[in-house]
Amino acid sequence: MKINTLIVDDEPLARKGLAMRLSDFSEINLVAQCKNGLEAVALIPQLRPDLIFLDIQMPGLNGFQVINKLRELNQPVPMVIFVTAYDTYAIKAFDAHALDYVLKPVDEERLRVAVDKVINHVSLHSESDHKQTLAKIVADFTGDDCEDILRRLASGEVLNTTQYGDVLAIKDGTEVTRVSLADVQWIDAAGDYMCVHALEQTHIMRRTMKELEEELDPRVFVRVHRSAIVNIKYVQKLVSHVSGEYHLILSNGTELKVSRSHRDNVKSMINNW
Repeated sequence: MKINTLIVDDEPLARKGLAMRLSDFSEINLVAQCKNGLEAVALIPQLRPDLIFLDIQMPGLNGFQVINKLRELNQPVPMVIFVTAYDTYAIKAFDAHALDYVLKPVDEERLRVAVDKVINHVSLHSESDHKQTLAKIVADFTGDDCEDILRRLASGEVLNTTQYGDVLAIKDGTEVTRVSLADVQWIDAAGDYMCVHALEQTHIMRRTMKELEEELDPRVFVRVHRSAIVNIKYVQKLVSHVSGEYHLILSNGTELKVSRSHRDNVKSMINNW
């Protein structure tokens, strides 16, 4: 059994050290090394390796973004062994989700465990299981903040495998506030910014309405006019006025106008909720 393998790491010494250790495994056929995520995204479709040792923190594209980019390009994602320096988070996160990982500096015994897992995957024809597990890690994340992803996994969060997440990450300078979408009542536009009205407070984020709408589950969030989206579970009633206009009354008393172009969709969602 030969497993064609690619190393992706921005640290030359880390690449060299891992390559030397992998030379001790007769099952591993090292086909190439990449010094960053951009190189990996370009090379993986050409070489189609069975396995990649993927560093998480890299400039340009980090490890999570490499996986996301391959999926966006409809390219097959090889089996992945993550390489990380985040000991505390990695052990809890990847053990809990049955993913393979090795810590920097790479330990020979731990490397053998990871390679054995890959061999078992290949021999049992369970690559699809590995990819499904991998999808759980990246499906709801942009991959922009590696530490945040690792912390979230290590805390035991249940990850959603649908394309829609359950948390909205709102950046404010160097801080990121994670707002549960279940608590978001409605969102409206204020110039170049979005006002996210949650149960406890209103958050401001710099996004376009179109970008935000694409991230929200259309079974829960409905566009009511060009500058507002409403969480349907907070709609108390739909009121028609003598002028022919429709307005939504939310459970907190907020009243929002429904434009003609969105009226039928809003009525349908309310009737089926």
